[in-house]
Amino acid sequence: MNILITGCDGQLGKEIQSLEKNYPQHHFFNTDVAELDITNQLATADYVARHEIDGIVNCAAFTAVDKAEDSKELCTTLNTIAPAYLAAAIEKRGGWMIHISTDYVFNGNAFKPYVEDDTPSPNSVYGSTKLAGELGVQKFCQHTMIIRTAWLYSPHGNNFVKTMIRLGKEKEELGVIFDQIGTPTYAGDLAEAIMAVINKGIVPGVYHFTNEGAISWYDFAKAIHRVAGITNCRVRPLHTSEYPTPANRPHYSVLDKTKIKTTYSIDIPYWEESLRECIKKMNY
Repeated sequence: MNILITGCDGQLGKEIQSLEKNYPQHHFFNTDVAELDITNQLATADYVARHEIDGIVNCAAFTAVDKAEDSKELCTTLNTIAPAYLAAAIEKRGGWMIHISTDYVFNGNAFKPYVEDDTPSPNSVYGSTKLAGELGVQKFCQHTMIIRTAWLYSPHGNNFVKTMIRLGKEKEELGVIFDQIGTPTYAGDLAEAIMAVINKGIVPGVYHFTNEGAISWYDFAKAIHRVAGITNCRVRPLHTSEYPTPANRPHYSVLDKTKIKTTYSIDIPYWEESLRECIKKMNY
């Protein structure tokens, strides 16, 4: 198949690229904004038609959660409008689409892991635009799979793991929020799951994927320092109210992954195992 990867310079895009050599039967078109502006409807339709694309994995998004509160128009363009352009373009070719979404489509007021059928209720611009993006791709492409994920990190780009390692080396003390619970996701594991899905064949619908387990940001920071061998920085727990941010964040956003595990026979690693693997690759 001819497969278009958008957002190839991001964390997930880079991890997907690292796996492409294992799938010589497919031809991958790796694009970021320099190669294809997905906010341009005509350019998107032309690219998909000209390269005879069979499927799209859309990793492109506006992910700066706090900046989104003051950049609603740009956030909407990237997270809602552009995915719909991609969906419409691939539908014309009778193809499929995998669209990456987020736990932020939920308000975080739950007390048990969210399943795919739970009613979304985003409480941030980022979450609202991502939810609208989900609805758009499903409307314009019949063969769409949406994968919601959370707390993504990798050796690439900016993420919580790299920030905690850097600050842990620079500072004697750090405050990290303890009353927001979720699950870290190693982008390498998500990339492998996406490849498994492509190989087995898209079963349309909404799916959840993170690593296994559930922790707070505080516990995650402590684990990062432990695994990276950082011992001279004290990490103390903070309430969300002590660290105000422009965007509201869900207090509990653990995702239930039963559906993707049973549909695709995927074995998902525990979050700490994947953290160790990632930090090992970062040479710390």
